Amino acid sequence: MINKVVAGADEAIKDICDGQTLMLGGFGLCGIPENCIAALVKSGVKNLTCIANNAGVDDFGIGLLLQTRQVKKMISSYVGENIEFERQLLSGELEVELIPQGTLATRCLASGYGMPAIFTPAGVGTEVAEGKEVRNFNGKDYLMEYAFEADFALVKAWKGDTAGNLIFRSTSRNFNPVMAMAGKTTIAEVEELVEAGQLDPDQIHTPGVYVHRIFQGNNYEKRIEQRTVRAK
Repeated sequence: MINKVVAGADEAIKDICDGQTLMLGGFGLCGIPENCIAALVKSGVKNLTCIANNAGVDDFGIGLLLQTRQVKKMISSYVGENIEFERQLLSGELEVELIPQGTLATRCLASGYGMPAIFTPAGVGTEVAEGKEVRNFNGKDYLMEYAFEADFALVKAWKGDTAGNLIFRSTSRNFNPVMAMAGKTTIAEVEELVEAGQLDPDQIHTPGVYVHRIFQGNNYEKRIEQRTVRAK
């Protein structure tokens, strides 16, 4: 077996180059690849196209890459928590492709399955459908959307082993597993890294065949975008 374990985020992302397309897992700020994002900021790589559920917040997540002007284009389904994102969008500094959340997930899934495209009713008859092919199946119109082509997928798991098998927790399972399947090169950071064979096979969400590099991360903040508490 080829050794997939690397020393840390800096080594894991060292061959990510200017102008490449990245998938970044997580939902909101839950399950995002915090260490990889910090390493990307430090590397100075630029003109990135980022495919993610959201654009983070101003001082965390992908928002850190937006602050340093390293992102050329965002492909997302929700971007409502980031003032700098809004500023760059309205000023024309940032290209943005907003797509329905289910379409985002399914285009990732299609890429992982080796499918070139999907057909979905989401977006038919709206601005989302402009310039795209529409086909009718059994009397209903469907919009054709291409599978994503990402140079790298950066994901974060709760546990992983040295063979690259991954286990995700709760909400972090929304986008991380499908993105892990879809990247030409998949980099996984985990909270706990164990030896191969120590994970229960029935609990594994992403098999190691999809993962090219893995490392144990550290100093996870696990922020909450908007904390709501009950008054005493």
